[in-house]
Amino acid sequence: MSRLIVVSNRVNPPSGKGEESVGGLAMALAAALREYSGIWFGWSGKTTPEFTGQLNMQRVEGVTVATVDLEDGDYQEYYNGYANKTLWPLFHYRVDLTAYDRSFGEGYDRVNKRFAETLRPLIEPDDIIWVHDYHLIPMARELRRLGVTNRIGFFLHIPWPAHQLVVTLPRHRPLVEAMFHYDLLGFQTEESLQAFEGYVFNEVGGEKTEDGRLRAFGQITEAGAFPIGIDAEDFARITKSPRAMRVYDRMAAHSVFRKMVVGVDRLDYSKGLEERLLGFERFLHDHEEARREVMLLQIAPLSRDEVEAYQDIRHRLDGLIGRINGAYAEMDFTPIRYLNRSYRRDELAGVYRAAKAALVTPLRDGMNLVAKEYVASQNPEDPGVLILSRFAGAARQMKEALIINPNSPEEISDALSRALAMDETERKRRWEDLMDNVTRQDVTAWRDDFVTALKGRPNVEAANTETPDEPAVAAVKKALAGAKK
Repeated sequence: MSRLIVVSNRVNPPSGKGEESVGGLAMALAAALREYSGIWFGWSGKTTPEFTGQLNMQRVEGVTVATVDLEDGDYQEYYNGYANKTLWPLFHYRVDLTAYDRSFGEGYDRVNKRFAETLRPLIEPDDIIWVHDYHLIPMARELRRLGVTNRIGFFLHIPWPAHQLVVTLPRHRPLVEAMFHYDLLGFQTEESLQAFEGYVFNEVGGEKTEDGRLRAFGQITEAGAFPIGIDAEDFARITKSPRAMRVYDRMAAHSVFRKMVVGVDRLDYSKGLEERLLGFERFLHDHEEARREVMLLQIAPLSRDEVEAYQDIRHRLDGLIGRINGAYAEMDFTPIRYLNRSYRRDELAGVYRAAKAALVTPLRDGMNLVAKEYVASQNPEDPGVLILSRFAGAARQMKEALIINPNSPEEISDALSRALAMDETERKRRWEDLMDNVTRQDVTAWRDDFVTALKGRPNVEAANTETPDEPAVAAVKKALAGAKK
């Protein structure tokens, strides 16, 4: 059986004990690697004054991980720069926040080259390689330059933007050309796939082959939509864990005379947090009778606090929540509880189960696994209601949620009113349909669909067949053997 090598920006394998804070990518990749033997390679999250390429190998809960430190300049230009200040806002349709700096692009290419050179000695002839997300788009190009002819796939976890937005990126053409060094490109939704094809057809004169693949830049690749899911079985188990039940009991007791609505998001301008709060404010304004009966619990762990745009949204949210609570709080009641910290998955499962409704309102999102986790946490005899942005990738699958436009405070207010008044029969019907989707299209289906497609027909010609340095290969294999003990 071929090994699977997973490559991602950060390597953070979960322990499998429910202790991890929310993070869909880490959970999904760990589930894949527990099924297929192999390696998870990427950045350690640490920096060093000078890049050495030294690998740190270890075994974590059945997953072999190989990490490398970045030097300080790489971190600033590749990670804080091109990844978080250029590609992230652009791909989430925020051209107004996108920073274009030549040094960012140079750092991005440099780190992808260094990653490829560090990974090369680990690769065996039968391995298949699965590269993840916008940080590592050029990875296959760099591996091909080193003579790697293995099957290499790429999965984008965030949206691919419309053609008109992509062309605002300086040197957009080389970025897209690098993607044609992959054998398979995966997107979350058909919408993102069509947007990518639109660029290929309209900007560079690409075309579809007779068998449905894409041809451009003198190369051929296959592209498809592979919507990611959660480990539904594992999440159902966590929901019944002692810690989850204790959190549920506490939250249920706290809201015994009230209905709790929950939101769980990383603090990010793409998540529609301001729009959500404005919608909740409209709900309080429009429904005087519900002001003491409904509370919003918003969990928003801080992220990327070194980036100015994230500092700005944090200050705006602080001010907005203060204004709403100041206007609608009573001496014994505050309508919004706002928490800037991470919680374990089992704790979140208890919170989800106690909430009568969940507000998931991204302005743009590749998928949004919080929506699926909320559904998986519900009591089948008394389920809550999912309110979901039409701009989340999950909306294409979860049609029995209350689908809203997050830019409209009135739609959010109306959806909250409908959700909290919905009778048990309708809630059960909607939940059963949603849960069926979450169970069938889970992380296992996503993993198997992508890996099966990646194992398929070859379409990349070997550009270089040089043999990697034998002593380096031997040293890495020795480290791998030690990690497996």
